[in-house]
Amino acid sequence: MTPAHPQTAAGEPKPSLAVLIAISTVSPVAMQIYLPSLAGMMAVFSATAGEIQLSMSAFFISVAVSQLFWGPLSDLFGRRPVIIIGMALFVVGSIFCLLAPSIEWLIAARVIQAAGGCTGLVLGRAIVRDLYGPRQAASMIGYVTMGLAVMPALAPAMGGVLDQFYGWRGGFFLMLIFGVGVLWASVYRLPETHKTRVAVTARQVLQSYLRLFREPLYWGYALTATFSALTYFAYLGGAPFIAAGLMSMTAAEMGFYFMFVALGYMAGNFLSGKYAERVGMFPMVLAGTLISGLAVVLVAGFTLFEALTPASLFLPMFVLGLGNGVCLPSALSGAVSVRPDLAGSASGLTASLQVATGAVAGSLVARLYADGFLAGSPWAMIWIMAAGVGAGLIAAVAIRLVSTRREMVPAE
Repeated sequence: MTPAHPQTAAGEPKPSLAVLIAISTVSPVAMQIYLPSLAGMMAVFSATAGEIQLSMSAFFISVAVSQLFWGPLSDLFGRRPVIIIGMALFVVGSIFCLLAPSIEWLIAARVIQAAGGCTGLVLGRAIVRDLYGPRQAASMIGYVTMGLAVMPALAPAMGGVLDQFYGWRGGFFLMLIFGVGVLWASVYRLPETHKTRVAVTARQVLQSYLRLFREPLYWGYALTATFSALTYFAYLGGAPFIAAGLMSMTAAEMGFYFMFVALGYMAGNFLSGKYAERVGMFPMVLAGTLISGLAVVLVAGFTLFEALTPASLFLPMFVLGLGNGVCLPSALSGAVSVRPDLAGSASGLTASLQVATGAVAGSLVARLYADGFLAGSPWAMIWIMAAGVGAGLIAAVAIRLVSTRREMVPAE
């Protein structure tokens, strides 16, 4: 059977926006859909809260590490075969999750699921960069990530409904169906966009990253994206504790307010899709970082004047989501555009930096909130968020300083 693909003006096949969103969404949805089932899984597996939490931590670690390899492999073998292998691994991991007889089995299955699913997350950006120039790529990434934000925002609610009717396996069964569908789309609706074919060795993979390490402009974009993620994960690491401990909010109430963050992120990505190609990447990166800083200032002000309420804690996070949505598409597009021949490696490294730094930030906020002189105080979250915004601004300014010394200036 010959795959049918949309055609570009030049007659070259091009994946549809729906396919790019689907392959990019698999991993984020799998991260969150089983959250409502965690308490029930403790009873089913006779596990401690720490053991159940490890199934989530292992997922994040697997995503961070795997992305470092999938990117270079896609540069050497092409995007399509790597994504097909990844989606097949995701399906296998989902089957193992459904069959898990113990928490140890489930943790191992989640590692496989994460390692496979993250191929779409990291290579979706590289595919966009294969097809478009730097400015247009920023716009397209904005549209992709706007669509990508919808399903993860709804995933916990879907997981809760499935758990109510089918138990903890309900969410994993849905992910199995989703994974099979995306695997089919990868085989029959995803053309190759990266034409280079060379033999792959461990030395070549290492050399890909070494070449990136010597690109200051790459680091400007990558660190801006990383610190933007740090600010967001710091909020995720602190807001639930603050809401439950200081405001006695229920899980249902928190779920409602968390939607505002997703809405802000979607709005920011819409603005990126609409304006990034017109105004350029650097203005979008700088504007997004400054908008995120405004969110931190608002929360700090409400806390300082003892006016922190559910609305004043969560609604400024709409502004944070907006800032991330404006900044990240252009920062990610810039990171993969500095060396187009290493777009997969750049995308994988940047995504790994985001996940790893964000996970550390969330854990640090949780620890500071639990222990030390900031215990029980919103300032544990606020100071880490402020540090992320400050570091992001420095990285954004570095983009401008470095790009002025280059003949090709993608940060216009």
